[in-house]
Amino acid sequence: MLEAVERKIEQYIADLGDPDARMLYARLPHGKRLRARLILTIAGTSLPAVKTAAIVEMIHAASLLHDDVLDDAYVRRGHPSINAAFDNKTAIMFGDVLYSKGFLELNDIGREVAKVISEAVVRLSLGERNDILLAERFNTDRDAYLNMIDQKTAALIQASAEAAALLSGKDRNIYRTYGRNLGLAFQMIDDLLDITEDAATLGKPAMHDFAEGKTTLPYIYLHEALNEAGRDRLVALHGRPLRPADEQWIRTEMEKHHAIDRSRNEARRLITEAVELMEQAGETSLEAIARSMIERSF
Repeated sequence: MLEAVERKIEQYIADLGDPDARMLYARLPHGKRLRARLILTIAGTSLPAVKTAAIVEMIHAASLLHDDVLDDAYVRRGHPSINAAFDNKTAIMFGDVLYSKGFLELNDIGREVAKVISEAVVRLSLGERNDILLAERFNTDRDAYLNMIDQKTAALIQASAEAAALLSGKDRNIYRTYGRNLGLAFQMIDDLLDITEDAATLGKPAMHDFAEGKTTLPYIYLHEALNEAGRDRLVALHGRPLRPADEQWIRTEMEKHHAIDRSRNEARRLITEAVELMEQAGETSLEAIARSMIERSF
């Protein structure tokens, strides 16, 4: 199914008539194509579904290009990021090209689908901004974290499921809820893997999120559980490069206070709700996608 999406993206890039755009796209790692798989599983492989999947993946790629610049990230899925291989200007401008081309092609899909995806990109942009603001200090507000990942990550996954439902004449509301739960769980597990996995598995430095100022759910739960001295130490480590001893201390304390398990269980609850919702609707083909959100190591 995904081969058709890849060909459509390549066609959209070729339509630009720009050799640099083709070269830059060829250097982008394709990733899991979660959003495309979701759309095709719900809506089938009709041309509108393939086009929508391609557009959403282009928009997602654009957001990652901008994200790497904002985060000063020089590795993306084990490969040099575009901003590392070239420069920030190239990454930003190519991201703008992908966004613009995606929105142009949305005009051929239909008003409602275009509206759903466009609104998601607005929320995604707000989420990026909130992510930066939250990183200015050690965030202890769980609701602020959840709101940020709802915007930054869940919005486009939610929109993918809802747009696919619109294309196939299904109930958009239950698919919107399903997609939102997937998106939240996906980001929660990503945040966990940043702590539990090594750099070789992640394709980026371990604990990079905390070093760059992000306070994800396990750190919020750990902060709640620590005594005053432990809280002071954790906050002092926030937003700076960590020594191996510091990393080990954080992992040990998280294990001791069950911060990882507590966060993983929250993601599992979201996935269970999503699967049950689809089962009630007689849609069993989406369980594997949902389970893959939490049963992964990268």
